Amino acid sequence: MSHNIPEKLGKYSVIEEIDRGSMGVVYLGHDPYIDRQVALKVAFLDELNDPESGERYRKMFFNEAHTAGLLTHPNVINIFDAGVDEDNCYIVMEYIEGGNTLKQYCTSDNLLPVNKVVEIIFKCANALDYAHRQGVVHRDIKPSNILITPEQDVKIGDFSIAHIHNADSTTTQMGGMMGSPRYMSPEQLREEHVTTQTDLYSLGIVMYELLTGRQAFPADNFSRLVNKILNDEVPPMSDFRSDLPEALNKIVFKAMERNVVDRYQMGLDLAADLTKAFDNLEQPKEDISAQEKFDAVKKLEFFTGFPDAEIWEILRASTWQDYGSDDDIIVEGDMDDCFYIIVNGDVQVMKGHSVIRTLQKGDCFGEMGYLAKTKRTASIKSRNSTSLMKINSTVISQVSLNCQVRFLKVFLRTLIHRLSATTEKVSQEL
Repeated sequence: MSHNIPEKLGKYSVIEEIDRGSMGVVYLGHDPYIDRQVALKVAFLDELNDPESGERYRKMFFNEAHTAGLLTHPNVINIFDAGVDEDNCYIVMEYIEGGNTLKQYCTSDNLLPVNKVVEIIFKCANALDYAHRQGVVHRDIKPSNILITPEQDVKIGDFSIAHIHNADSTTTQMGGMMGSPRYMSPEQLREEHVTTQTDLYSLGIVMYELLTGRQAFPADNFSRLVNKILNDEVPPMSDFRSDLPEALNKIVFKAMERNVVDRYQMGLDLAADLTKAFDNLEQPKEDISAQEKFDAVKKLEFFTGFPDAEIWEILRASTWQDYGSDDDIIVEGDMDDCFYIIVNGDVQVMKGHSVIRTLQKGDCFGEMGYLAKTKRTASIKSRNSTSLMKINSTVISQVSLNCQVRFLKVFLRTLIHRLSATTEKVSQEL
């Protein structure tokens, strides 16, 4: 598109250009309804109007919104919205202020500390494991698609060529050889069936570059690169750095195995090996499937009358949290804007060291914090193994309008019930 910056895209004001990529221009924008900054990715107009490739480009552009929109994970860039405004096709994404890609840390004179690299790859492996379990294969994992925030957190972005593996997907999938050649798996280059293991191979290449500052397969043209990826051995990392633990070398090379049978099967397997080698990482948990979560949530009284599609919407928009016995869930005095629904287990409401009451499966708590982001007036602890759905108002504003209205009705009913019960208790004590 031209360099003229549009003033608005749909309801979003455009502030300034912040980046240009292969798929479009990225602007800093403002969402007036939620009063937050967003990133607005706008498709190149010339590419959209190209008679030969315009249709494919348009599909790829909106493929990003569709696939990443299925995912809600702290290490995946959130997609909030997508639309068409006159000639402009745009996607609305989470804006990471001061974020940089990992590309700058892949040169030998600007390497990150080894522990930092391990932590980054650990988070990426967990995020990919989550995406893969939702049926999404990224297909273009490379340093420039992984963002690192000023707080040193990690966000995977650019799902424009991602592939959805599920039986009921009706969207047209992108076929043919796609991705960035330097990070492509052998099966991608051979245009064979691509699985979740392709992303883990690419992540292995990224890890190799972050640790050595060297390319795994240096080549000056495409055919030489393809030949090296399909046939050559990668030099051991010790050729470039003598201070790397052998365990790390094994993990990187297992991720980069040419044969999928020898490669990591799931991101969780890679994350678990990193945990064994580095004690400071939290043991990754085997996530229960989305279907199991749905089945558990559907039985709760809160969701009586909700159509299945809307339960799925809220499930995708909320965070699932598991606790052991006697874990802190809410601490008195903390600021919080979340509302919790107990899916399994019991929790105790405590004031100081006194237990005020016990809440069980199907009960809710945190209504006042959700409404007004106030300081918590009591603490909540799990009594036993407990699973919760954690929901905040920003997230609920992203689900469909019907779903928002239904959720608000039940939420207010719950709040009124809680307030009337409290009033009755107080009047009995007077």
